[in-house]
Amino acid sequence: MQTEICCFSLESARIADELKADRIELCSGFLEGGTTPSSGLLKGALDEVRHSAVFVMIRPRGGDFIYNADEEATIKNDIEELKKLTPSGFVFGALTVENEVDGVLCRKVMEWTHPYPVTFHRAFDLCMEPEKALIQIIDLGFERILTSGQEASAEKGLPLLKKINELAAGRIQIMAGAGVNSGNLQLFKNAGLPAVHFTGKEWQDSKMKNSPKIDMASGNPPDCWGKYETSKTNAEEIIRKINTP
Repeated sequence: MQTEICCFSLESARIADELKADRIELCSGFLEGGTTPSSGLLKGALDEVRHSAVFVMIRPRGGDFIYNADEEATIKNDIEELKKLTPSGFVFGALTVENEVDGVLCRKVMEWTHPYPVTFHRAFDLCMEPEKALIQIIDLGFERILTSGQEASAEKGLPLLKKINELAAGRIQIMAGAGVNSGNLQLFKNAGLPAVHFTGKEWQDSKMKNSPKIDMASGNPPDCWGKYETSKTNAEEIIRKINTP
C-alpha cells in the first residue's frame, strides 16, 4: 500500500519526507480543501525533500470545480511556471455543470502537464455517475484517482471504493482519502486498496501573546490565527500500521 501525505507547508513536507511517504501532495489553502501552492513553497519542498515524490495541486480557488475562461488561463499559467521547478507530478480535477468530468479542460491540462503524471482529485466524489467518470478519467490518461468513495469520509465510502478498485482492474490507481487515520487504516488494507491519502494533522495555536478579536478567515477554523500541520506522531503511526503485516 502506497502512502501520500497532504502537506500545506514546508514543515509538513519535511515530516512526510522523514517518514519516507511515497508521495507528498503539496497544497495551499487548507480551509478551502487545497489550492495551488506558491512557487516559493514548491521550490522549498523540492530543495529539501529527498525520499518522497512531490505532486503539486493545481486548483485556482476553493469552491466548486467548474472553471471559467479566466480561471482556465490561471491554471495554464500556474502549470507553466510550476513545471519549471520539475515536481514529480500534478493533481487536478474539473467538472461540468452536470457534475460530469470536464473532458475538454482535463484534456488540455494533460497536454499542459505532459510528460508529468497527474492525479485526478476529489472532484471525482461529486460525479453523478462514478463508474462512467472512472472510465473517462482512465481514457484521459490520469495516473490515479483520489476519492472518499463519494462520502464524507473514506471509511463511509468503502463500498464504492472497493467497487471502483475492482472495475479499475489495475488500469489506474484508486487512492482512498478523507478521514484516513491509524484507527481505521486496517479497513483499507483489508479492502485491498493500493494507496491511502492523509494529513495526520494537528492544530497549532498561534504564538501571538494577545489574540485579536477579529477574524481574517472564512469558514470555521478553531481559531483563524492558528494553523494545521502534519503531526509526525500521527503520520508515523499510520505508516507503521501500513507496514505491519
